[in-house]
Amino acid sequence: MAQEQIEEYLETIYDLENRDGSAKTTAIAHCLNVAPASVTEALKNLSERGLVRYEPYRGATLTGDGRTIATTIKRRHRLLEVFLTDILHINREKVHDEACRMEHTISGETEDALCRLLEAPARCPHGSPISPCNREVGNCTECTAATEWATQVSPRNRNVIPITDLGTDQQGRIAFIRGDQKVVQRLSDLGLTLGTSVAVTRRTPREGPVEVFVRRTKLAIDHTIAEKIFVDAPGAEKE
Repeated sequence: MAQEQIEEYLETIYDLENRDGSAKTTAIAHCLNVAPASVTEALKNLSERGLVRYEPYRGATLTGDGRTIATTIKRRHRLLEVFLTDILHINREKVHDEACRMEHTISGETEDALCRLLEAPARCPHGSPISPCNREVGNCTECTAATEWATQVSPRNRNVIPITDLGTDQQGRIAFIRGDQKVVQRLSDLGLTLGTSVAVTRRTPREGPVEVFVRRTKLAIDHTIAEKIFVDAPGAEKE
């Protein structure tokens, strides 16, 4: 399989798995507009590469390596959508297809440069969340200061999620804050610093405030602020 085809399959499985728990052959075929028999062969190939877990008649789920690739492609796609919309002023109805064509060709260096240029956007023009970079930095100021990525910043060896993805009574340790030093300082004043354990105690619907317990204190945090705080994903160690 060509690399672009591999990435398209992994990205599709990523979307279906997040929505349905697993990716059925028929659902993948519908999304990619290919025959179910072609999907079956592709899933066998991806399974042999260690990128998916595939069970006939049950569907496929991503392995740690498969999810890493899918997350990277999804992040590049959504950054490109922001770039095409906000910088190049392309019609929003066209940016998805344009980003689909571009996402497979840009390098990690270009991806990082896009993120810095766009000031680390949290969401794409369609409202979907943009995952943080896969670099071992604590916040976006550290990212901006590191210009030679290959030698100065190593990849993050664990998965992180925004605290808005935690369920009630779940907790995690703060690993990354999306934003510059002003955002970091604002959160620090609330006791929300790197390495601190934080637990979600209550969530309100429709992107309302998120109530958390941190340093023996309950705080109600605006959703737009909460989604800037990333914690190590519970039980989601990379394979």
